[in-house]
Amino acid sequence: MYELDLATFYFINRTTTNPLFDVLMPFVTGHLFYFVYAILIGLLLWFGKKRALICVGLLVITVGTSDSVNSRVLKEVVGRVRPCSALKDARLLVGCGGGKSFPSTHATNNFAAAVLIGYFFKKTWPYGLGIAAIVAYSRVYVGVHYPADVLGGALVGVCFALFVIQFYRLGVWWVERRRLLKAGNIV
Repeated sequence: MYELDLATFYFINRTTTNPLFDVLMPFVTGHLFYFVYAILIGLLLWFGKKRALICVGLLVITVGTSDSVNSRVLKEVVGRVRPCSALKDARLLVGCGGGKSFPSTHATNNFAAAVLIGYFFKKTWPYGLGIAAIVAYSRVYVGVHYPADVLGGALVGVCFALFVIQFYRLGVWWVERRRLLKAGNIV
């Protein structure tokens, strides 16, 4: 399994290189998703009203929790060294960073955000998942993560988002049940 991960890393990090991606991917991995999500959240709040407020509140909870658990717990338990530190011939286009590699927190946060926003605003699914996938790809391209790191991060992010969505749905069900009980519509 490690050989496949390593071969895929080298394919993305060394074989698919080109001058455009050499400029674009460090920007994507460093700042693009902050900009895109800031605009998206602004648009959601502007047009989405109550549903957008709920989505943004849950987004803060989801990403805040997934980020902390991923960075402070999962990465420390796994302890995988980043390819930019482990491999002498990795192409590094950004700073290597001192943290661990698995799972990728960038992938975790972006996939969590994409799934949560997609739940509340169905038309955003392809855009959110596309952004998350591009950010995940950029982490391998710039040399700071293995492909398994971003796949693991994506899985962690999706799981966090689905957990928060289920918790939210349970809360909505409970509030509605209480309302119906008070109105005498449920025996």
